[in-house]
Amino acid sequence: MWTVDAEQARLMRARAQGIGGGLRGTSVPDVMERAFAVQAQDASAAALGLRARAVDLSAEAVDRATNVERSVVRGWFMRGTLYLVSAADLHWLTVLLGPVVLKLSSRRYRELGLDDDALARAERLITSALAAEGPLTRAELAERLAGAGLDPRGQVPFHLVRRCALLGQICHGPTKDDGEATFVLLDDWLPAGGGPALDVESAAVELARRYLAAHAPAALEDFTKWSGLPATMARRAWRTLEDAGDFVVCEVAGQRCALPAERIAETAEPALDVRLLPAYDNYLVGHRTRALSVAVPHERQVRPGGGQIRPTVTVDGLVCATWSKRNRGRAVALTPFGELTDDVLAGIAAEEADIARFLGTGPAGSS
Repeated sequence: MWTVDAEQARLMRARAQGIGGGLRGTSVPDVMERAFAVQAQDASAAALGLRARAVDLSAEAVDRATNVERSVVRGWFMRGTLYLVSAADLHWLTVLLGPVVLKLSSRRYRELGLDDDALARAERLITSALAAEGPLTRAELAERLAGAGLDPRGQVPFHLVRRCALLGQICHGPTKDDGEATFVLLDDWLPAGGGPALDVESAAVELARRYLAAHAPAALEDFTKWSGLPATMARRAWRTLEDAGDFVVCEVAGQRCALPAERIAETAEPALDVRLLPAYDNYLVGHRTRALSVAVPHERQVRPGGGQIRPTVTVDGLVCATWSKRNRGRAVALTPFGELTDDVLAGIAAEEADIARFLGTGPAGSS
């Protein structure tokens, strides 16, 4: 079996995600074409994730793609987590992943006192309210739910709104000026006929293909964890790609991994490529472990607990520090894992300036 050493595998993964090898997209669609999906439980972090993968991308371009052009949509997909995906991928992803997440959520519905009748009433109310009044925020939808005798407190509104999205009835709509998300009827927001119409099995194969394009070299276990698909479904999709010759098998750190066949001749060299990645970035959630991207002694600094993944500094895909915004985004505060070279510090300074440009705050000390 062909062996790929750990450094080469890390460099290849960084290139695949568009955060290494000097690769940067030129637009939001360009970034999405490579990354496939951008982690977006924090919308501001998602925007910074797009910035980190592009050259001179503006916040206005991100806003235009999501709110005006509607080429990118935020929704609950892999593992029931919020992601940004291309609008053309929304329907088949919902067909595939919606039923999986709904099945896993059934116990939580019962714990919240939501029986089948309550779920059906909430579904009718939410879709009717959006048809008549949309776009509406979750808080505004909670008010409508309270008027129908449903509990507007705690997690109930979240689960009822997410359920309608998982059923393919609603989606995230335009973001308000204060940054609050709104919801709209899916058929009102996106034109009909966008993207491929796939059955569940074909959609699983497509998801595996797109995952490998954005994260390889990777193992079946990585895909299963990242996607949230049942293990048997993930395994069938993986085997379909292998039987079709769509990927080659290689070994990375003793694990059987896959690499798309068209990338077999790829060589990745260190390029001193510095990126400031946001919290919860794709690159750090795309595999079962972060062993190739984060040295074991620093794992807890990146992932301190409670599901948190801190913003990180990567050099050729290897995390060397965490960071946070200070001075209202004009600068960053670093927590390095060790001494940083002058070249790395220069790369961080360039990224820091680009974040300030992107956020429209200007550099520290500017008027």
